[in-house]
Parts: sequence; C-alpha cells; structure tokens
Amino acid sequence: MPRHIPEPTVISAAGNMPKIIQEYVGRVNSQTESISIARMKSPSGWIEPGQQPEFDEFTIVLAGVLHVRSADGSVIRVAAGEAVMVSRGEWVQYSTPEAEGAEYFAVCVPAFSPETVHRDPA
Repeated sequence: MPRHIPEPTVISAAGNMPKIIQEYVGRVNSQTESISIARMKSPSGWIEPGQQPEFDEFTIVLAGVLHVRSADGSVIRVAAGEAVMVSRGEWVQYSTPEAEGAEYFAVCVPAFSPETVHRDPA
C-alpha cells in the first residue's frame, strides 16, 4: 500500500553556519534504511567538513550553485538543473561559496546516518 509522507523532518546540519535539511524519506522521518531523500537549503559561504561516507550520494541542484571538492583538490561546480554523483568510500566536501547559496535534493543509498558519513574531525 502506498504510504503518504505529509511533511519532512528538519535535521541538524554540519558545517560552519546553519543550513536547512528537510528529510522526506530516511532513517528519521520515515524509518527507511535503504534510501534517504532530503531537500537542502545552504546559504552563501556554507561549508561542511570533508567526509568519506559508506553510501552513494546523488545530488540534484534546483537553484544556485553547489561546489563539490574531491580528495585530489579538484572542485566540480554544480549549477541549477545539473546533478552530481559521489560513490561510497570517496572523500568529498560540499560547500556553497557563491552569493546565491544553493537549494538541492540529496539522495543517499543506503540512507544517510551520522554513523556512516565519517566526517573529518573539526
């Protein structure tokens, strides 16, 4: 039977300033471990610690620009209407340094969890 999810749960975000994470599907809002789907709103100047997660992450940018830095120091600039895929085990760091920040959806398989994201020490 289909399951209606009437609203997301707001999740605390890592990083140097507040960011809005609205989890629609995942370990918190729907008790789903196989996948998480969350809408993110990151302000200009936001940056989170690097991470080496145990999940694949697929990100679709709706507005603004998301920067994705890899272990070799290269940065992919992902603009509105574009997507980026990061495989589990890869080191990555997300940021929104441009003036408009970014709004995007992130899909993690299996679902995101604080125990499996493996963020760099602060």
